[in-house]
Amino acid sequence: MIVVTPGEPAGIGPDLVLMLCSQEKQIPWLVIGDLKMLSERAQTLGLNIRFNQSVEQPTTQTGSLTVIPEPLAVPVMPGVLDVANVPGVLASLDQAIEGCMSGRFTALVTGPVQKSIVIDAGIEFTGHTEYLCSVSGADDVVMLLVAGNLRVALATTHLPLRDVSANLTSSLLLRRLKIFHAGLRQQFAIDRPRILVAGLNPHAGESGHLGDEEIKTITPVCEQLRANGIDVVGPLPADTIFTQQRLANAHGVFVMYHDQGLPVLKYAGFGEAVNVTLGLPFVRTSVDHGTALDIAGSGAADTGSLAAAISLAASLAS
Repeated sequence: MIVVTPGEPAGIGPDLVLMLCSQEKQIPWLVIGDLKMLSERAQTLGLNIRFNQSVEQPTTQTGSLTVIPEPLAVPVMPGVLDVANVPGVLASLDQAIEGCMSGRFTALVTGPVQKSIVIDAGIEFTGHTEYLCSVSGADDVVMLLVAGNLRVALATTHLPLRDVSANLTSSLLLRRLKIFHAGLRQQFAIDRPRILVAGLNPHAGESGHLGDEEIKTITPVCEQLRANGIDVVGPLPADTIFTQQRLANAHGVFVMYHDQGLPVLKYAGFGEAVNVTLGLPFVRTSVDHGTALDIAGSGAADTGSLAAAISLAASLAS
């Protein structure tokens, strides 16, 4: 049984949930959210949705949606953020996390949140990934994006570029490469994963002439992992790590920062890619896009990534 949180109520998260349940469902899933908001959004979208609260047996009927109510403070207007609704958004997420931790739910699929409005509410928040790690009590997590057979994991996530180098410590790289390796084995059922590791600097530092992070940190970490039987290749120049020749014999790519790898992955599969959090005590997947406030309530949102996230969550959980 998969639980879905729509995310920011003024964004396209509710649209995606409602539009997707208007299609044929093979996998049982339910939503935690504000029932009134979902009902009003369905009317805005011109969708005839039947709502029920039979949590133990989520409906798979087309046009029906099982909802666990979690009220918001004020009514929602598509595209218009309201700081008053932030506590309700996080309460939905907290309830979903608790349900996954207790075994009530099989996996969690999250819709997009608006980081800026959460921060405006006075809450320290850098993203779903970091929040899930904190609330679940996980030691550490890795953000992984999946598009078909392309899997890209991040050493660092939502950091200003000027802070990346200082955060690339040996202990962080060792820990997160091990989480990535374990996730490929346990959740993706790959017996002997081969991971390509990107350098930080152009040309992977050009033997120290363009930066020394590769020499001081990344190369020793790769050597230590190889000595422990983990198949890592690198550090490799980021501008050639995604060539077909390199990827043909690899099961995943590990990059040093957010925009080093995600532009390539999203070019390869935007709208159908899935965000996976490795290292949690439960399966979590998410869409590969943001809240798209400008098209919320218009019916123009594409359900492809949410459908892929639910499908992958079911696969990983099994």
